[in-house]
Amino acid sequence: MIYLSGTVRPNLRHPRLGFMNTPQMQNEMPVDVTWGADNGRFAAPEFYSNHRYLAWLRRQRPARCLFATAPDVVGSHGATLELSRPVLPMIRAAGYPPAFVAQDGWDEDTTPWDDFDVLFVGGTTSFKLGAGGEAIAVARARGKRVHMGRVNSFTRLRVAAALGCESADGTFLKFAPDQNEPRMLRWLDQLSAVTFLPMGGQHGEEG
Repeated sequence: MIYLSGTVRPNLRHPRLGFMNTPQMQNEMPVDVTWGADNGRFAAPEFYSNHRYLAWLRRQRPARCLFATAPDVVGSHGATLELSRPVLPMIRAAGYPPAFVAQDGWDEDTTPWDDFDVLFVGGTTSFKLGAGGEAIAVARARGKRVHMGRVNSFTRLRVAAALGCESADGTFLKFAPDQNEPRMLRWLDQLSAVTFLPMGGQHGEEG
């Protein structure tokens, strides 16, 4: 499991910690860190445009970037489909693995599987802990990598790992980073020592 911090700390270096970046954040990514690109539409929809987002992606370094999300609408699979379909191939053309954001109302048949590499599990908490698990299982069966957004506790991190997510992000390291960074590393160490069966069935220590 890799955790991408929504707060960029230039001195943070660990194989299982990285950063999320958006056009609004305008952070300069260190060349040697793993990161993810989010379109930023949720936080600042008034500033989002496809042109601005793609221009920003082209100014970044795609190396070590796990994914770049297509635009989405929180809580609406249908609206997300409408926005993301034309942008997914543009993200790929810019040199990034495209990510489609699964939202409430997610539907396997209408998901544009051929157009993206990563399923980003967004949506409400009830979706993440409910139908989102089905979306993750289907994505993994189709050979897609999976990421979960807004993960800010060990409980949620365990859920993401148990469901089969390879990465997660959140703002946990924004507050009291000197205390929370070692806590996060301990959480990741604990997860690495546990084998999770498919669809959240957990079993014991790896041997």
